[in-house]
Amino acid sequence: MGLCSSCFKGSTEELLTPDAEVRRQQQREAAERRRIDQESRGIKDLDKVRRQQQRAMEQERREQEANRMGGQPTLKWQQD
Repeated sequence: MGLCSSCFKGSTEELLTPDAEVRRQQQREAAERRRIDQESRGIKDLDKVRRQQQRAMEQERREQEANRMGGQPTLKWQQD
């Protein structure tokens, strides 16, 4: 049994080990996939989240502008 497995040992090692540059490229691709997965984890619609963030920033900017003008505080309407 030991003789048979020793015959194939050299050829299988060459097939299983890819070139160093190919391995690096595969690792880069895998890291990029993990990064994208991590960013979108738990969020179904990224565009919707971006729009909501944009609206919130715009609202905050308007409130700051109103405070600088020295006007009376306005009532806020929050819609769910």
